Amino acid sequence: MTSPQNNPSTLAVSPAAATKTRPASRPAQVKPATEGWKQATGPAGRPLLQFKSPRVSQPPTHLADMTLPEREAKFKEMGLPAFRAKQLSVHYFTHYTTDPERMSDLPKDRRAEITETMFPKLLTEVKRLTTDNGDTIKFLWRLFDGSLVESVLMRYPGRVTLCVSSQCGCGMNCPFCATGQAGLTRNMSTAEILDQIVQANRVIAEGGLGNLRRDGGHDAERVTNIVFMGMGEPLANYKRVMNAVHRMVAEAPEGLGMSARGITISTVGLVPAINKLAQEGVAVTFALSLHAPDDELRDDLIPVNDKWKVDAALDAAYNYYQVTGRRVSIEYALIKDMNDHPWRAELLAKKLNQRGRGWVHVNPIPLNPTPGSIWTSSEPHVMQEFIDTLIAHGVPTTLRDTRGKEIDGACGQLAAAE
Repeated sequence: MTSPQNNPSTLAVSPAAATKTRPASRPAQVKPATEGWKQATGPAGRPLLQFKSPRVSQPPTHLADMTLPEREAKFKEMGLPAFRAKQLSVHYFTHYTTDPERMSDLPKDRRAEITETMFPKLLTEVKRLTTDNGDTIKFLWRLFDGSLVESVLMRYPGRVTLCVSSQCGCGMNCPFCATGQAGLTRNMSTAEILDQIVQANRVIAEGGLGNLRRDGGHDAERVTNIVFMGMGEPLANYKRVMNAVHRMVAEAPEGLGMSARGITISTVGLVPAINKLAQEGVAVTFALSLHAPDDELRDDLIPVNDKWKVDAALDAAYNYYQVTGRRVSIEYALIKDMNDHPWRAELLAKKLNQRGRGWVHVNPIPLNPTPGSIWTSSEPHVMQEFIDTLIAHGVPTTLRDTRGKEIDGACGQLAAAE
């Protein structure tokens, strides 16, 4: 949706005209291109987009797939009183256990049957990589059908963030992202998404996430923040992702009792789904992975730009702010000589400011450096110039911390390889 005070036709600035102000010393524009793999393309030669999951088997129904009334109905089917559903839900969502031996409040002769029925095995840990200082862990999980996904657990002062996956692979086919190279295998179920959190909470409770504070400050004892920035495009798996979000914010025994403000849903720009999210009634943080303010570059950098252009995505993001009152984040990976030009910072600022002030915050992200690759982080002084330009135009901007590079756990690096 375009704000009433703006005419969309005034938002476009010619990249060719803007580059005239670029100093001659700046290197020429580097165009996006895949390295070491070939993008899947459609009949027209453009990168192929997969919005729908292939028709494949889904995991068996798990307690976390159900609402509390549905769990109670299931227990009645099993010939057990409904209140047992609440007891079992507390074990899972509060104590992070599926072990029948730890469920002394359930009938001893039915415990094994109950847990086998309600807790089919969803995620099996294959590998765990931890950074040297112990504050970041990357998990590799094997799902029931052999698919592999990853999630990344990060401790910060006073909070713990988990980067979760929502799909096996990804169908958005972005050339700089390791996840999208193999395409989309399938959508993850609601319970598969949630089990990443429960298992992470179990690791924290067992003392597996180190680097605790020594200044007397508070350490979070469980996951406090969720970012849907792992494998997959969350809004392409809308129903299951939103079921998971509703379960995250529901109080125990219904769910995990998390704050909606601590949950971030990121998208490359699926405009109809962004507008649907605005009407969902759960005020999560919304992040738009933009990475370029001009359609000329973004068409190649983010293939979904073929369907919904930059201005359409920004209009939807602005609409999210108008409906929910929640400030929007713009994610912008700074790539050397590709999207880090001062004129692009000016164009981004112009487009954001023409929709209003105070509605958005820009998070530039240094791309993980790869020697000799076109996909390399901008030089520090170039990053600073980009940030300074945005700030000078009144756009709140913060360079985002990139965690987990040493264990291939940073943004765009999740490839789920054994």
